[in-house]
Amino acid sequence: MNPAIVANGLSRAFGETRALEDLSLSVGEGEMVALLGPDGAGKTTTMRLLAGILRPDAGAVRLAGIEMAKQPDEARTRLGYVSQKFSLYGELTTLENLRFLAEVRGMSGPSWRARAEELLHFVGLEAFHDRRAAALSGGMRQKLGLAAALLHQPRVLLLDEPTGGVDPLARQSFWLLLVRLLREGVAILISTPYMDEAARCNRVDFLHRGRLLVEGTPSQLRGTLEGRVLEVEGAEPERMKDELGGIEGIEEVQVFGGTLRLRVAEGSAEGVAEKVRNAAQAARLSGIQVRAVAPSLEDVFRVLLQQGREGSAP
Repeated sequence: MNPAIVANGLSRAFGETRALEDLSLSVGEGEMVALLGPDGAGKTTTMRLLAGILRPDAGAVRLAGIEMAKQPDEARTRLGYVSQKFSLYGELTTLENLRFLAEVRGMSGPSWRARAEELLHFVGLEAFHDRRAAALSGGMRQKLGLAAALLHQPRVLLLDEPTGGVDPLARQSFWLLLVRLLREGVAILISTPYMDEAARCNRVDFLHRGRLLVEGTPSQLRGTLEGRVLEVEGAEPERMKDELGGIEGIEEVQVFGGTLRLRVAEGSAEGVAEKVRNAAQAARLSGIQVRAVAPSLEDVFRVLLQQGREGSAP
């Protein structure tokens, strides 16, 4: 797989704040990589450095084989970028927005019109070509932003939390479009706060305080907690949670609706499960069921976030 997005040793500071420190990553053609991390982790800074909006203090960026520092204009011809906030013109219609951007890129009349209509059909907005962008729903605006980013047929796509604030159905529709782009060999780097979206990606890069803590496929990351997650079902989860305080081996307890989710120390699952049952019996809590469950990406996210705060290695 040929790398289409390459970052080597990227660093960037804003005054005394180190927003990004020695970040290296790559995304191959037809591959999608997710950037995960809490607010302030450096995700948007990474996107802006890759897009050439910001200059790095150190490091280099290469898009589709073109070095951003040496040939920025040429590199940007390979790039499509969708920012967190809708950045098109609300007073223009969907078609007028695409026409404006096409003219900025030097596309001629016949070619821009055919490409714009093709893209509006691709994102499902062909029936809204004369609707002002300000009157579109959040999901439609994101689709228009994607269409605008694809006007010049880029081989690299940077998406900075593109589905933030849109409803689940709109998110699903947007992701179906991304799958089609992957089949065409486009390289996609996406930052997202949604674990279900990150789980759909080929790989996940977890950032914290400007540093890359870990990288791997979703299955590899979930595998780091294999055998360490228990689910406790039964009545009164909050009361049951109080009974677990003295049990050795429990690292974290989370309440999810009517269940408890426990993360336990490595190799302690069976012993902890037995102690939980005994604690429930002593507290006269009936109907308690304890079983091992597959770890989720959110479980991994919580561990990595804790390790990042403590400054320990994952």
